[in-house]
Amino acid sequence: MSDTAKPDPSAEQTAAPGATLSKDETAKVTSDVTDAPKPAEEKPAASAAETVTNAASTAASAVKDNVFSMFGGGPKKEKKEEADDVDEPSGASKPKAADDENPENEEPDVEFKPIVHLTEKVDVKTNEELEEQTFKMRAKLFKFDRESREWKERGTGDVRLLKHKENGKTRLVMRRDKTLKVCANHYVVPDMKLSPNVGSDRSWVWNAAADVSEGEPEAQTLAIRFANSENANLFKEAFIKAQQENEALFKASE
Repeated sequence: MSDTAKPDPSAEQTAAPGATLSKDETAKVTSDVTDAPKPAEEKPAASAAETVTNAASTAASAVKDNVFSMFGGGPKKEKKEEADDVDEPSGASKPKAADDENPENEEPDVEFKPIVHLTEKVDVKTNEELEEQTFKMRAKLFKFDRESREWKERGTGDVRLLKHKENGKTRLVMRRDKTLKVCANHYVVPDMKLSPNVGSDRSWVWNAAADVSEGEPEAQTLAIRFANSENANLFKEAFIKAQQENEALFKASE
């Protein structure tokens, strides 16, 4: 039994070959294995904290927009600007509006002629047309109020002595500046006496028995003040001269 020969495995494989792959099939299998798609890398999912933060920001932004829209706010509206014609700065080449092209929308050119023509000048009478001015000086006039027992200002303007051209009588007239309202109007009669105001050398006081500046004759105690003593003395001289002339006329008329 020892002499019995053992079988050779390599010889058996050579004698009975198994199934083998050809060269083309081998290359195909190799390429398929190499080119097989790799599994996609999975990105890590967002954490729960980031998700909650994003949701809260979105809700706060929506609430803010709603509040602004309630009070007229919200995002600023951009006005759409019309592109100007570069070649025609004056806009002559721009198309006209539909209203300009439609003749029915044009307003008719109507001319209205005045019914009354105000071409004539209206003469305003001041009752000074027959008088000539013999004295004029700027001053301030005061009136003594018997009820309140104090001096009240009557106005500032030009005090004038006007002499009538026909009868020769002289009266004192004073008008306020701007309004030209009469604040003193009476004849310079002989019984009037100019007295210096207490503590002033540019002011005079006198009594007028019939001052008609308010319309009706009324007894008034008047005081006049000038810019300086020189003007006050010039007024006194003209006043006394008018008194003397009027006294002669009053005696002649009696």
